[in-house]
Amino acid sequence: MEYKINFYVNDEPISLVVKPNHTALRVLREQLDLTGSKEGCSAGECGACTIIVDNKPMNACLILAPELDGVHITTVEGLSKDGKLTPLQESFISHAALQCGYCTPGFLMSATALLNENPKPSREEIVDAISGNLCRCTGYKRIIEAIEDVVNSKEGR
Repeated sequence: MEYKINFYVNDEPISLVVKPNHTALRVLREQLDLTGSKEGCSAGECGACTIIVDNKPMNACLILAPELDGVHITTVEGLSKDGKLTPLQESFISHAALQCGYCTPGFLMSATALLNENPKPSREEIVDAISGNLCRCTGYKRIIEAIEDVVNSKEGR
């Protein structure tokens, strides 16, 4: 059995036929060739597959493909516009908040969702927002500093 679904990815309308046991992560990577979201644990524990669904960060490995019908998804590929990185992406680079890069898209998506909802989060709110994302290379200091830098620049400091 297969399902026809209609949804938006990075503001583009999408119509697909999907299998009911496929995940959003599999659809994004295999059917749409959007490979920025990574498969880390397949259990919603690592955050490497984080996408924004209807303005909320979610683990793409936990969403079944038929559940995508009617939603709006933003992936890491949809953050930059016309080849220009977002201030958050630039801040990750300038703060060296990445090493191997495997977890970086998930952190960017979690932080983007936070900043979209709350442009001036406290350090505690930042830490809480990225608490579902794991990194084995950098630790979290530079990631938090990169996000704080974007917050502070929005405040005019």
